[in-house]
Amino acid sequence: MTVWTRLRDHRLWSGPWPALAAGLAAALAHPPFGVLPGLLGYALLLRQLDGASPERPLRSAFWRGWLAGVAYFGLGTWWIAEAFMVDAANQGWMAPFAVAAMAGGLALFWGAAGLAYRAIGRKGPWRVLVFAGTFAALEWTRGHILTGFPWNLPGETWRAGSWPSQAAALVGAYGLTWITLAIAAAPAVWREGRGGRIALGAAAAGLVALHGYGAAVESRPLPEGSPVTVRLVQADIQQDAKWDATRFARIVQSYVSLTAKPYAGKPADLVIWPEGALPAAVNDYLAPGTWVREAIVDSLKPGQILLIGGYRYEGPVQAPVYYNSLIALRRTATDLEPIGVYDKHRLVPFGEYLPAEKLLTAIGFKSLAHLGDGFATGPRPAPLRLSPDLLVQPLICYESLFPGLARRDPEVRALINVSNDAWFGVTSGPLQHLNLASYRAIESARPILRATPTGVTAVIDARGRIRPGASLSLGQSGVVDASIPAKGEVTPFDHLRNGAFWVLLLISMVASARVWSGKTSSSIARLKELG
Repeated sequence: MTVWTRLRDHRLWSGPWPALAAGLAAALAHPPFGVLPGLLGYALLLRQLDGASPERPLRSAFWRGWLAGVAYFGLGTWWIAEAFMVDAANQGWMAPFAVAAMAGGLALFWGAAGLAYRAIGRKGPWRVLVFAGTFAALEWTRGHILTGFPWNLPGETWRAGSWPSQAAALVGAYGLTWITLAIAAAPAVWREGRGGRIALGAAAAGLVALHGYGAAVESRPLPEGSPVTVRLVQADIQQDAKWDATRFARIVQSYVSLTAKPYAGKPADLVIWPEGALPAAVNDYLAPGTWVREAIVDSLKPGQILLIGGYRYEGPVQAPVYYNSLIALRRTATDLEPIGVYDKHRLVPFGEYLPAEKLLTAIGFKSLAHLGDGFATGPRPAPLRLSPDLLVQPLICYESLFPGLARRDPEVRALINVSNDAWFGVTSGPLQHLNLASYRAIESARPILRATPTGVTAVIDARGRIRPGASLSLGQSGVVDASIPAKGEVTPFDHLRNGAFWVLLLISMVASARVWSGKTSSSIARLKELG
């Protein structure tokens, strides 16, 4: 018996452990971990699905895909527990249940993908493309059911700004997911004759092409635009501090003092505060004559524009409607002039709105979990004009996860991403969010101005790279002074959206037809032998 046979037949490769290891390895490949050999976890998962129990292969494949997903999403989203510890007395008990529910729920998509892959067939090296297609299709589904949760798509494993990540400008994050899965799974078939060697060679060529294309893109300079200076403010206000009414004045003072900090050069044209900067309704603290409004006026210079994230309300006092908004204000000679409002369109399930609210309220879930009334949905994202020559596209927090959410407009100078990552403390969550948001810069060829209360605040160029010296990490307080980086040309993804992704799925469908034709031919041959 060869060493390979002994390893293949070892009992450690049976049961749940290999599937869990596959998901864990794939999760470790994502930033901030960046263990890229972990991508081979997809090859291990493919082998596990091929080896599903012959007695009940579909159920076994679903189970193995689900286990891999539990490990993948468990490591990728464990940081949500931090949000429940902000109000630990009331919600801390829910933290382990929330993490388990999140990982187990998202893993259902991987379970369904494993089942679909196994149902189509497992013959020949072409099945690598079937594997890529089924998993990429279910990842797209994950990003669209309810409001969707496209966190840590396999295609976003590559660090934003790296050479492979530049392919997102061609095919988007979903298309890059298909490519990444196909490349990463190919080593699973390398021992299967000439076809397996061809599959592995094609994967190697694809990996070289990703790096080559990215290198070529990054070698081309971006065209310079008219200079617009910006100041991003990060006050390092922890989320639990916002629950203490006695700290409100101190929080306001932190933001206004940083905003008024002397400039080394030309004062900023645009000042950006993060989502939920001040823990009160915008209507209240910006009301005429309030001390907060006067403090903000004093911190700005005439002509400066302030973007401030916060919640606002409309309608009667008895039944107000709340929005998570980004408010644009211009400092006049003596006051603040409102010049625009953007209301968040894509809300976080269970965080900003409650799916099936009537049912969950009736059974007592809403009161048990201490959930409020939530926010109303704003219109589909559209650009916000701050001045005659400055058009920006806001994306509030969660919205920055979604490829192609905002409508294309060639005049948009930059994306504005305000986020309240303070909910997740000093964990991997804010760092992952930074990487995922940066993919929107690559897809649109537009820089991102990103402001958060506790980090990571950064200026990201149109290739998804953080500008040197233009970021504040977790737990830092300060400002980032910079000019808005140049924008690129309209990208293929910006023009076609997910068109390339559907073509790649079509390739998977052709591959699945080939797998089926191979199975049919084999069955006919066996029948002839029996005859």
